[in-house]
Amino acid sequence: MKPDWAVENLQTIRTLMERSAVYRRALAPIMLLAGGMGVLAAALGYLCHWSEPRPFWVLWQTTAGLVLVGAYLIARRQAFQAAEPFWSPPTRRVSLAFWPPLAVGGVLGAWPLFQPAQADSDFLMSLICVGVWTLFYGVALHAAGFFTPRGIRWFGWGLMLVACAMFYGAVGRIQVIFYGDPNLFMGAIFGLLHLAYGIYLRFTERPQPAL
Repeated sequence: MKPDWAVENLQTIRTLMERSAVYRRALAPIMLLAGGMGVLAAALGYLCHWSEPRPFWVLWQTTAGLVLVGAYLIARRQAFQAAEPFWSPPTRRVSLAFWPPLAVGGVLGAWPLFQPAQADSDFLMSLICVGVWTLFYGVALHAAGFFTPRGIRWFGWGLMLVACAMFYGAVGRIQVIFYGDPNLFMGAIFGLLHLAYGIYLRFTERPQPAL
């Protein structure tokens, strides 16, 4: 083993461990942002009756884009406040782990848009979008969780299990519980769950040591 290679890997591990607390502080406002946007989008979709596949897809893809932009802006602000580079090697690793499953989920989630419109199957088609997004978003969180606090991996596992439950016989019950509107289901997953996790992170955050 080359000494330089070993030193470089030890430095990378040390940097990731040091950044773990920083990621945890950044996660709280990001999760609160995602949860708040999710609740607002669910309310808008429900009130405007945007439950058909096309308006449903446009609403939630727009919401996802806004949340992603907001998340990077929050991370950028916190990096500047800590006098650290924003696009650091650990940040690149998290992004590279997060983006592939997110992109695949976004592409596969558009499949219902190319199906013929049928009133009887609108809920099912929109629910397929929800299941695919939830599954691949959970995979993305789990992948990024290897460079962040382990709680995010558990959160990702929870979302993957929710998606699996949807695909195995839970469609009828979901339709009854959420009044046949997938926006309410999205609001529960991407709104309330994120708000709950963000509040948990906020109240369990360790205080920074005094300099």
